[in-house]
Parts: sequence; structure tokens; C-alpha cells
Amino acid sequence: SAAGGRAETRLSRRRLAVLVVFSCYSLVNAFQWIQYSILSNVFAGFYGVSFTQIDWLSMVYMVAYVPLILPATWLLDTRGLRLTALLGAGLNGLGAWLKCASLAPDRYPLTLAAQAVCAVAQVFILGLPSRIASVWFGPTEVSTACAVAVLGNQLGTAIGFLLPPVLVPNTPNDIDLMAHNISIMFYGTAIVSTLLFFLTGVVFEEKPKYPPSHSQAVLQTMPPEDYSYKQSIINLFKNIPFVLLLISYGIMTGAFYSVSTLLNQMVVTHYEGEEVNAGRIGLTLVVAGMVGSIICGLWLDYTKTYKQTTLIVYILSFIGLLVFTFTLDLGYLIVVFVTGGVLGFFMTGYLPLGFEFAVEITYPESEGTSSGLLNASAQIFGIVFTLVQGKLTTDYSPRAGNLFLCAWIFVGIILTALIKSDLRRHNVNSGIMNLDVKPVPVDSPVETESTTLKIQSPL
Repeated sequence: SAAGGRAETRLSRRRLAVLVVFSCYSLVNAFQWIQYSILSNVFAGFYGVSFTQIDWLSMVYMVAYVPLILPATWLLDTRGLRLTALLGAGLNGLGAWLKCASLAPDRYPLTLAAQAVCAVAQVFILGLPSRIASVWFGPTEVSTACAVAVLGNQLGTAIGFLLPPVLVPNTPNDIDLMAHNISIMFYGTAIVSTLLFFLTGVVFEEKPKYPPSHSQAVLQTMPPEDYSYKQSIINLFKNIPFVLLLISYGIMTGAFYSVSTLLNQMVVTHYEGEEVNAGRIGLTLVVAGMVGSIICGLWLDYTKTYKQTTLIVYILSFIGLLVFTFTLDLGYLIVVFVTGGVLGFFMTGYLPLGFEFAVEITYPESEGTSSGLLNASAQIFGIVFTLVQGKLTTDYSPRAGNLFLCAWIFVGIILTALIKSDLRRHNVNSGIMNLDVKPVPVDSPVETESTTLKIQSPL
């Protein structure tokens, strides 16, 4: 029906409920990620383990992501949004209940296993924002919806910086009291995540009755047998602008992960005994980033200037990190709060930009696959950067570690500048381009493939 005229597009009322429920269970998952790191001294004392073992409770999230992302995006593409959402919310709750069983000093392995379950849940959560935005939201709100969905995760990190130190004060002399305080945090998380699992079951549907945008209408008219997951990955890696974005996104987000993880060490090196303020600076970073995300999302929906915005935000992050690096040791904590906030604003504001830009230049490939690969790239860079920057920070100084990141971000600026901006989804929505764009069918000969690609290239 869409080929004759434009298909009917409508916005579903349910879309906001889907977005809110997703953002909430994504929030709980991020909270579970950071709840150990921010209390590393408390948990190291409680379980009687080293700080490195506590760090693994947060690194397990990054490590689990990389091998599991391809199966998870395959599941999203073949089994759909609802099942993926239920898996993410369900595993999130399961991990939280397992933690409640690990409330004894000799049960560190159980808490690590529980955190690993939450890490697997995260794999089914992180790839969904751009998919939910595309499937449920119209062309004028898609980037904002994606930013809100990413926001839930950041808000969870922010609450994770704030709440645990309040709920679980360090009481090294009274292990029973400590266990009681930890149990309040664990049981609270478990109850909330279980509630959200049931809400996910009620609210999530595969897709709305009518497509919200013409680009979705086009995708829905394609026969499912035209879709091949392997071919989709091959197409993405043949897409040079996407590969450049993949590397530059990995560098920026990996750098952000590294700064967040090592913030405590950097601040305490220059400001002894300021652990609480280190947590607050982390909070400032994340909250400023949330504001940045929303502003960037609204700006993209308003202007559709994907490449320009991405490049400007990248350059401003670079400047922000340089300023942060050289003002860290001035002796004024207020300066660190300000520079940390500016850094967070641009670095985190970049997250939804990268996702949305990727969906634009890779349409009509699946959003889950492109954002999954972006996240995997970020986790790999994040692990490497955290290890190297951590070593430089302890062996030399925080400045050495930060300059290492600055050098990489400069490389990222150059790569971003080289991306050719080909806004395919936007072109379909504005009617510039018609239905000729399609993922290449599995069994088609090479000739058809080259014509399909020729149609895409002049635009």
C-alpha cells in the first residue's frame, strides 16, 4: 500500500509509557553497575577482598558486553523488541535478588555472579534506545526520545553516585550493622526491579498499530525474508562513514568511561580526604551530561545537522578535557566542579548524537545493530583506556593520564571531520528518496547488490 501513495502514519499514545518504563529499568541497571564502585572501601572491608576485586564488580559490565552484543542484537532483530525488553528487565531483577542472597562476608563469589547477571541484562538494555525511538516516535521527536532513553541510564549512574554512600555509611567496627545497611539497599533495588519487570510485560508491544514515520512505513513494507543479519553486519563494515563513526564514538565514550572510573583517584591525589566530594564531582559530571544529552537531542530534531553538531561537540569535549587536565591541581575544588561539569556536558551530550548519526548514515540497516556495535567499540576503548590511564595516573600523575586521553580525542576529531554525512533516514522521511533503498536480499546475485548501492550513493 505504501508504494502507491504514502502510508498512513500516526503516533501511538502508548509510546510515552514504553519510553518511561524502559528508562526506569535502564536506570536501575546503571544504579546496580555503580553501587559497588562508589563504596569500594565499604565492600572491600565487608567481603574481605582487595580493591581490584571490587573494581571487577564494575568491569564485569564492560567485559560481558563485548562478546554478548552480537547475539543480543541478533535476538532483537529476529525475535523483536518485546522479548528483548522482557529479558533485560527480567535478568535485571534476577541479578538484584541474587545480591540479596550474597549478604555474608564469605559470599563475594555470589555477589560477583549476581553482578554478572546484571551485566548480561545490560546487553539487552543498551542497544534499545535508538530502536524504541525509531519504532515508536515520529520524525520530529525521534532524537529527543533517543536522548530520554539514554538519559535513564545516566540518571541511574547519578543516583548510584548519590544514594549508596547515604544508605551504607562505612562502619568497619560493626559488620552486622553494615550487613543490615547493605541489605536495605539490595532489597530495595530488588523490589523496584521486579515491579518494573511486570510493568514491562504490561506496557511493551512489538510496535504501534500504525507506523510513526515514513521511514518506518518503508521498513514495514519490506518482506522479512529480505533481511539477513550477517549481511547487515557486512554492509555496516563496508560503510566507510559508519566505520569512522564507530572508531570516533569508541574513543569519546571510552574516554568518558575512563574519566568516570578514575575520577575518585584523580581527585583524591590532589585533594586528600575529599572522597565525598569526588562522588559529588562524579554526580556533577553525569547531571551536566544529562542536560547536554537532552539539549543535543532537541537540537538535532530541530536542525537535522548531524555531522556539524557531532563535530562541534567533539571539539568542545577536547577543549573541556584540556582545561580539566590543567586546572585539576590548582587547589580549588570549586574549579574541578565547574570544569568537570563542562566536560560531562559535552562528553555525555555526545552519546545520543553518535547513536542518531549512526542510524541516519546506516538506514535502512537495523538500529539495534549499529548502536550495538557503537557500544561494543566504547566498551573496548573503555577497558583499554581505563587500564592505561590508571597505570599512568598511579605511576606518574593524573595529568599524564589525562593527556593520554586528550591525544586520543584529538585523533577522534580528525576521524569525525572525515565522515561523509549522508542522511538516509531523513531523506526518506522528507520524501527526497523513495523506496529503492533496501537491505540487500540474502540470495541476490552481486549485480543487484551493486545497483542497490549505486542508488544510495549519489544522495
